[in-house]
Amino acid sequence: MDNPMVLGGREFRSRLIVGTGKYSSNELMREAIEASGAEIVTVAVRRVSLPGSGTSILDFVDPKRYTLLPNTAGCYTADEAVRTAYLAREAGLGELIKLEVIGDSRTLFPDVQGLLEATKTLAREGFTVLPYTNDDPVLAHRLQDAGAAAVMPLGAPIGSGLGIRNPYNIKIILETVTVPVIVDAGVGTASDAAIAMELGCDGVLMNTAIAGSKDPVAMATAMRLAVEAGRLAFKAGRIPKKLYATASSPIEGVPDWAP
Repeated sequence: MDNPMVLGGREFRSRLIVGTGKYSSNELMREAIEASGAEIVTVAVRRVSLPGSGTSILDFVDPKRYTLLPNTAGCYTADEAVRTAYLAREAGLGELIKLEVIGDSRTLFPDVQGLLEATKTLAREGFTVLPYTNDDPVLAHRLQDAGAAAVMPLGAPIGSGLGIRNPYNIKIILETVTVPVIVDAGVGTASDAAIAMELGCDGVLMNTAIAGSKDPVAMATAMRLAVEAGRLAFKAGRIPKKLYATASSPIEGVPDWAP
């Protein structure tokens, strides 16, 4: 048994959060989300069509079954991100928001100043803010102080599939903040997700690793199992690392005459 992940006062058993972009079809997206076992699904506000304006991503993601996590993807200023969050709330998507304020179009790294500013504003306005951030322990603590309900450090650049490039910073972040830590961006395969969870992270958010794989449904299943295994391994407690060998079958106490 494990404690649930708590975000904005709500409890979630699944610690895997998945996205909805980059799939070859909405039907495949729906199958992959189901296979992932995720309870939270993130959607770009700009991809959500208004009622009566044609096919919407929400036609394939049941809001009664999944908790929607609208995100401010594509926003390059704090003001733009705040307006997008307001739009999500007005559209009925709720007050849980994945906050992105991008500072560079090539790397998609966050704009630190804009991210802090937008976090303060949205938290003050009653949003449950989950900011996408660098793997910077100092910034993580400042985001917590600004009212963030969780911090979401990148494992590597968005969509890169490079895995957890700096596990030591992630570990320091875990020791620095008291809010949940969710690795967001950079996961490429199941072992990356397991590593994030073995470090002690509360969850993992991913999109491209599943949607861009050869078999998204199979990869979604692998990611679900990896997150579960990594969390269980963290809770179990790994053995210490040692430079030299330690016999698996100790001979202390074995009589000299024993074969």
